[in-house]
Amino acid sequence: QVQLVESGGGLVQAGGSLRLSCAASGRTFSSYAMGWFRQAPGKEREFVGTISRSAGSTYYADSVKGRFTVSRDNAKNTVYLQMNSLKPEDTAVYYCARDGTLYSGSVYYTDPSEYDYWGQGTQVTVSS
Repeated sequence: QVQLVESGGGLVQAGGSLRLSCAASGRTFSSYAMGWFRQAPGKEREFVGTISRSAGSTYYADSVKGRFTVSRDNAKNTVYLQMNSLKPEDTAVYYCARDGTLYSGSVYYTDPSEYDYWGQGTQVTVSS
């Protein structure tokens, strides 16, 4: 069983920055791509970004490209989401998730159904 635990959310003013962390249990962390999603009240869960197993590739939603950066430290079983130039529309619960394909070389996993383990989420609120 894999557990993912997010942290780092909070309240920030527009234009500010936050760094989210997602710590994973287990010994297979480096064997899977990881993703970040977000869900605002009344909206569907939305893809934010992904990172490949080796951290050699990343892929982002157009809405966050150039502002958000996904990274990972396989030695620490942790994936990060650095969020800069935050906007009120970035307000949501942010989730990390593990892609369901072992040893995949792809990062183009944008559909939540492609992920098999999810964290509990962390709230990010951006005030205007």
